[in-house]
Amino acid sequence: MNFQSVNKLFEKSFRENWDRPALSNYQGDTFTYGELATKIELLHMGFQACGLKKGDKIAICGRNQANWAVSFLATMTYGAVPVPLLHEFKPGNIHYLVNHSQAKAFFVDEMIWENLSEEEMPGLVVIVSMKDLKYIYSKSEEMQRIRNGIFRAFLEKHPDRLHPQDLDYYEDSADELALINYTSGTSGFSKGVMIPYRALYANIFAARYVAEPQMDNTSNMVAMLPSAHMYGMMFELLFEMTIGAHTHFLTRVPSPKIILKAFQEIHPAVIIAVPLIIEKVYKMQLKPVLDRTKTFRKIPILGQAITYKIRSELIKAFGGEFEEVILGGAAFNPDIEQFFHKIRFPYTVGYGMTECAPLLTYEKWSRLPKGSCGKAIPGCEIRVDSPDPEKVPGEIQVRGENVFLGYFRNEEETAKSFTDDGWFKTGDMGVMDSHGYLYLRGRIKCMILGPSGQNIYPEELEAVVNNVSYVSDSLVIEDTGGLTALVYPDYQQGAADGMSKEALMERLRAEVPEINKILPNYAQIKKMEFMPEDFERTPKRSIKRYLYQRNSK
Repeated sequence: MNFQSVNKLFEKSFRENWDRPALSNYQGDTFTYGELATKIELLHMGFQACGLKKGDKIAICGRNQANWAVSFLATMTYGAVPVPLLHEFKPGNIHYLVNHSQAKAFFVDEMIWENLSEEEMPGLVVIVSMKDLKYIYSKSEEMQRIRNGIFRAFLEKHPDRLHPQDLDYYEDSADELALINYTSGTSGFSKGVMIPYRALYANIFAARYVAEPQMDNTSNMVAMLPSAHMYGMMFELLFEMTIGAHTHFLTRVPSPKIILKAFQEIHPAVIIAVPLIIEKVYKMQLKPVLDRTKTFRKIPILGQAITYKIRSELIKAFGGEFEEVILGGAAFNPDIEQFFHKIRFPYTVGYGMTECAPLLTYEKWSRLPKGSCGKAIPGCEIRVDSPDPEKVPGEIQVRGENVFLGYFRNEEETAKSFTDDGWFKTGDMGVMDSHGYLYLRGRIKCMILGPSGQNIYPEELEAVVNNVSYVSDSLVIEDTGGLTALVYPDYQQGAADGMSKEALMERLRAEVPEINKILPNYAQIKKMEFMPEDFERTPKRSIKRYLYQRNSK
């Protein structure tokens, strides 16, 4: 794998696909690659006129939409450093991160801007509305005059419009800082991950030559993950832009109903998702069918026919033209994974993290062993810090082209994140078989010590609890020396089945003895408590565990 300039990959793709669709807002506007390049050129001229230099930071905060991509790509191809911020961040956190990143400019969604103040971000030269790319705020009247004159300056420079041969994007180098991505994980502390261009290229290379998704410039992608998160940004936008594919932004809350409707209309070539989305589809649409056909599926010929029909209908529901569903960001429920594996549904489970931009492991769905998250991608090495990596879980450690440069303005956290011999400590536990397939076991920080020193991984217990009917999601915590399962019930389904909230909770409490029959003695659930509403979540839809921890003594 020889490094190539990422911005030059964009330039080549834009030229070759000039009249093809590049970006769409679902049920809204569509921009061709030529129109995307024109918007980028206008922003480049604005950056230059405002005195922005190569390497300056530009913050971006908004919901998924075409102009989010325009803002990001314009920043990167200019040679500036984009700082994507999750729109779920609280206003005070956004103010802090804009200042911490030393951003000079800020693209922001108008709905988010309503709760922000330019006075809290004194380092900004200009603030731009993501809706129409017009100034919301500029530090001086001169800046506003520059903005008003951009279209005239553009026509003087390109009197016969912009042409493919006019493109000349910034040529980046391997170890150069490409972007700063602030994490929002289960620990609650945001760190600015410095991603180099080599890490972006390693992920693009893996998507193109290892994943074999058979995508090209006729392919469609539905973007339903947050663009400000590395997983969505890389595999729903950046990779697609290098091959001339067409990205459709949902622009709204990605409920299963909206997602499946979009799949039916857009027919994506590959589906990028987090397990929770697929698990919701399973519980809402498949589980009722499976429960009704349980007896018939025990009859060999009839059961085979029913299974084939379920697989066929499921593939059709996901648009019918996809190569595979690629899941990442969290562990897949083992029982649901077993069902998908049994019917040979084309899904695969990858493993990654922001610090690796994000991919670490992948394997094609037809070759992936059940329960594994694949093998290391090219340019990446993985080891398990354990006396017996095949049997005894240890910390997963990595090094390679996809590994980040460190945490921005945080040398202490950077130093703690690497071993003495230069391997990045992921904080995840796992085992790796003799063929290089990795199997995740949980987060080190989440691990609970059992009464006799046993390692208890709450994610494994939660997978058991989540298989109980009427459980939407759960969180197992240590609570005064025992284990408590915090459960968010499916109140809506319970009501539809004629149960009051009290009756539903009583039914679920009665399941605790059955749950404990499956669990080892040292990992028994002591009690079950119920959440009145869903857990607070990260953009990957993982539960923010730190919000629910209790005194374990």
